[in-house]
Amino acid sequence: MTKLRVAGATLNQIPIDWKTNLENIATAIEMAKAQQVDVLCLPELTVCGYGCEDMFLSEWIYEKSLQQVEEVRKLCTNITVAVGLPIKFEGKNYDTACLIHNQQILGFTAKQFLANDGVHYEHRWFTPWPAHRIEKVHVLGKDYEIGDIIYQVQGVKIAFEICEDAWRNQDRPGYRHAAKGVQLMLNTSASHFAFGKSSFRETLIVPASKDFHCAYVFTNMLGNEAGRLVFDGEIIIAQEGKLLKKNQRFSYENVNLLSSLIDFEQPENSESNPTTDSKEKEIEFVRAETLALFDYMRKSHSKGFVISLSGGADSSSCSVLVAEMIRRGVRELGYSSFLHKAGMPQLIKELALSSVRDEQSICKSITKKLLYTAYQGTQNSSDETLNAAKTLAESIGATFYQWKVDEDVASYTQTIEKCLSRSMNWEKDDIAMQNIQARVRVPGIWMLANIKGALLIATNNRSEADVGYTTMDGDTSGSIAPIAAVDKHFLLHWLRWAEENLDYHGLSSVNHLNPTAELRPLEKTQTDEDDLMPYAILVEIERLAIRHWLPPIEIYQNLKLQQLEENELLKTHIKKFFRLWSRNQWKRERVAPSFHMDDFNVDPRSWCRFPILSGGFEEELKLLDKS
Repeated sequence: MTKLRVAGATLNQIPIDWKTNLENIATAIEMAKAQQVDVLCLPELTVCGYGCEDMFLSEWIYEKSLQQVEEVRKLCTNITVAVGLPIKFEGKNYDTACLIHNQQILGFTAKQFLANDGVHYEHRWFTPWPAHRIEKVHVLGKDYEIGDIIYQVQGVKIAFEICEDAWRNQDRPGYRHAAKGVQLMLNTSASHFAFGKSSFRETLIVPASKDFHCAYVFTNMLGNEAGRLVFDGEIIIAQEGKLLKKNQRFSYENVNLLSSLIDFEQPENSESNPTTDSKEKEIEFVRAETLALFDYMRKSHSKGFVISLSGGADSSSCSVLVAEMIRRGVRELGYSSFLHKAGMPQLIKELALSSVRDEQSICKSITKKLLYTAYQGTQNSSDETLNAAKTLAESIGATFYQWKVDEDVASYTQTIEKCLSRSMNWEKDDIAMQNIQARVRVPGIWMLANIKGALLIATNNRSEADVGYTTMDGDTSGSIAPIAAVDKHFLLHWLRWAEENLDYHGLSSVNHLNPTAELRPLEKTQTDEDDLMPYAILVEIERLAIRHWLPPIEIYQNLKLQQLEENELLKTHIKKFFRLWSRNQWKRERVAPSFHMDDFNVDPRSWCRFPILSGGFEEELKLLDKS
């Protein structure tokens, strides 16, 4: 047979949620059969979920995964399906893809290269499989081949690259498979989202299909599977160096399928119609964040979000992202399906009985029930930030509250003054007097979140985490920190972009404010950049210091060539960055879970491990003084 319809189906799975995962797999297979698909490729570790983490160190998860594969096998009548699962063989754990043809298991291909950098710790759970090795594994009452296998289905040779296998340049398995005449390469993947990564994936897959003289199907996981990592659900089908089809990423659907009729003898006749999927950073950010927020909310069985809305950039960004989460979900699913998936059937009834019909009004009505905001002012808060917060909340439809916390601040201050036998003042007690204002806002906002059954959003960003410019148990308090992996310089730009391109005109007042904590008296005209350094400078230092691990002297030598600021001031900012970075690792250890967005982040639980106690780069900073 020279023609086969091949497909990828991306699934929004949940670790060890066997029922949901099997239902999604079954749906994908039924969708594929309806489109007369011959070969269907599902994502990596589809059966149990990629994000099971240390559950992969157990015994039972392997047994249960095999039981689920047996159920999948029964569904595969007149179709070939690749499904991912963990396999235990000779006392070691392997990440595998099982190929099933017409209810018959043909074998298990084991992953050869394990991801062990950045957010990945696969070597902790699995063993890499050696090239060329094929063994027999006894599972489900029979012996099957496991290893580096070439399959033949309907006259077509099929082989696998499993996620990281494709990222290994000349060592990747595809070159060996091509030498054996493989015509169809399947890549079952759980490749986390990061800005710009989709474009890079295409460079791995489309040219490889030419180098390997084959058709290539890449299928990624979808959604916020386990809490931190976001999967974009990308499907790419290519042949002989040509991109045949590509889907729209970040779908709210649990299952997305993309197929193409492949002509293996005359590739020029293969079905081709790639869609346009924007790689613009601002668009990727909003799509990834909104899908991540929706999945986090529904999978945690929460009933919405609560935000302490200060009128500043960070809390405003979070508020807009929740509003956009609702708008995108309603547009793709319809309001009834969106609310059903969110676990809010009562709101469906309320909307059905109301006179609200247009999309904008429906979204605002839902936002009012899912997003609760509160402006918690002090005597140091300005009318400008109150107006910005209130205007934004009203414009997106969020429920808005406001109250003062001065009495709480005064109560704590008086207690400590009695202990000290002196009055506190801004000259001696600046940090303590700022921090108490941030901290007393927390009990009330947590109470509101508890009452609403909602997630409290922590509004800290990555730039502030770098230098500890954040109050522990203040703005870091929350159930989820959606922007903690994004730098402040980008957020300020994105808010202006969102006002213009997403029609969030309620951001106008926010975008005209200079970022400020508003914790000192108003006459002191406090601003974030005066306290720290310009965010444009901070992000450049961060990139070299944290993303590329350069020492202070090399950072200075790199940045002074860009003439960003006067050399001595640049030295001062580099020294300030490293000293504050070293002192504040304990804060980064305590931030709420965050979504991985960039190609790096500073969360020690997912990307950047650093000692809580260290020498603080003292010797390295002395070299900077001598330069």
